[in-house]
Amino acid sequence: MTSIIEVDNAIKKYPETIALNRVSVSFEKNQIHGIIGRNGSGKTVLLRAICGFIPLTSGNIFVREKQVGQDIDIPPDLGAIIEHPGFLPRYSGFRNLLMLAQINNVIGTDRIREVIKLVGLDPDSKKHVSKYSMGMKQRLAIAQAIMEDPDILILDEPMNGLDKSGVEEIRSLLLQLKKQDKTILIASHNANDIDILCDTVYEMDAGEIQRIR
Repeated sequence: MTSIIEVDNAIKKYPETIALNRVSVSFEKNQIHGIIGRNGSGKTVLLRAICGFIPLTSGNIFVREKQVGQDIDIPPDLGAIIEHPGFLPRYSGFRNLLMLAQINNVIGTDRIREVIKLVGLDPDSKKHVSKYSMGMKQRLAIAQAIMEDPDILILDEPMNGLDKSGVEEIRSLLLQLKKQDKTILIASHNANDIDILCDTVYEMDAGEIQRIR
């Protein structure tokens, strides 16, 4: 197996706390990796650091052998859901994704329609995102993360707000993406998500990480 993400002795300090305490971990490509832990354990901070959204206090993170914050600012070919996605509330889901797609200009309207359908939404709906339920917003966030067909997905609580059938649909989609040789990192409170989806499982506590499966 080949590691696609390497975290080496990562430390992230804030004035009140140490969010990452000498974290070293590697994630193999083409697998689904789960990270569990209580709120404040460091899960989201680790994912944000891998994405290049926050700098480390010390240590290194490599994605595809490129050092985040040195060789690259934000890893290319990576889709993410971290915390609450910032959609424009007065536009439809399709319009939101279209505007985001125009930043990189690598996909067109056909692909946007395809991913909106994949996550169980209607690409022709004119409903503004402000009128979406929490579950619909989460589905749209997943569509945003996958729309440019990235090799790596970083998903923080991807099932938030989804009902039982929605959870089953998104689990099925993630397993389908794994078969397409995607590497997926999931932070979740839901033990069933972790058991069903993940090839490896890590637990974080007080900024430290250990493999438990």
